[in-house]
Amino acid sequence: MNAACFAAPGGPEVLRLAEVPDLEPGPRQLVIRVEAAGVNFIDLYQRAGQYKTVLPFIPGQEAAGTVTALGPGVTGFAAGDRVVCYNGGLAAYAEYVLAPADRVVRLPNGVSAEQGAAVMLQGLTAHYLACTTYPLKPGDTCLVHAAAGGTGLLL
Repeated sequence: MNAACFAAPGGPEVLRLAEVPDLEPGPRQLVIRVEAAGVNFIDLYQRAGQYKTVLPFIPGQEAAGTVTALGPGVTGFAAGDRVVCYNGGLAAYAEYVLAPADRVVRLPNGVSAEQGAAVMLQGLTAHYLACTTYPLKPGDTCLVHAAAGGTGLLL
């Protein structure tokens, strides 16, 4: 399969299309044919060398697409399901991605792969900030720094 990866830090010009081994799901893992991958600041920081990675590296923290294979112990999913996944170190800039089943959710009808891949990481961040870190309630005031970013817009 093909993947966009980099072997040295730098700008977008360091990304190269490379042939990488096909994926086989292990216990509680799914293989997903990637239709859309999210692009997040962490991907840019990793590529630029600000966050250290083991090189060569395939970036991508979230992806949406179709389940093509299931590993042992996976329940609740089937080949052909439209899904979105998130996970640190997912390697989503590829034709296929391997994802832990507990980091995969179905895409609702009417939500495109592009929408799902664009909102998962920021949506989970917004949710835990507003519901877990400090559960906002009527009458609270919340100052959102960097409201122009994905998480800020969702908050």
